[in-house]
Amino acid sequence: QVQLVESGGGLVQAGGSLSLSCVASGSISGLAIEGWYRTTPHQEREWVATITPGGATNYADAVKGRFTASRNNAKNTVYLQMNSLKPEDTATYYCLARLGTRTFWGQGTQVTVSS
Repeated sequence: QVQLVESGGGLVQAGGSLSLSCVASGSISGLAIEGWYRTTPHQEREWVATITPGGATNYADAVKGRFTASRNNAKNTVYLQMNSLKPEDTATYYCLARLGTRTFWGQGTQVTVSS
């Protein structure tokens, strides 16, 4: 069984920063944490960032230049550093992992940015 746990969300003022973490545990041999997504009550899951096992990254235009994904493979953890946050970044943030053909999601962590 695979578990993904996101953490680090919270309430922050516009222009502030938050750092999210996603930790994988359980039967994780061969598991790859691939990136971050977010959802709001009014929008389906939106891709935010991808990070390869080697650390190469790609970002949605909406967050490019403000968000940075990184990983520590020894700790089975992926991070999302979010700077210059905007109210439109308010969402529940999830990490995605794959193991073969199976996909796994964490429970999400809420980020709220006040104006």
